Amino acid sequence: MSSPIIDCPEVVGKTVSSLKLHATECDNVEIVIEFTDGTSFSSAYESRAVHKATLIRTGVGTPEVLKTYTD
Repeated sequence: MSSPIIDCPEVVGKTVSSLKLHATECDNVEIVIEFTDGTSFSSAYESRAVHKATLIRTGVGTPEVLKTYTD
């Protein structure tokens, strides 16, 4: 599954004063880039559990998917 690319042209050419990585106990990560002009850029990665289930019919050959369940 492909995600769209997010372009951030407002940060191009800025001078970085610091870069910080913050991780939480829930496997979330935030990147904070501070620039010398007093602005900062923050990007966060949040993971979550996804529950998927499938009802299949087995037998000879390839299993047949009867129903797919997702949250």
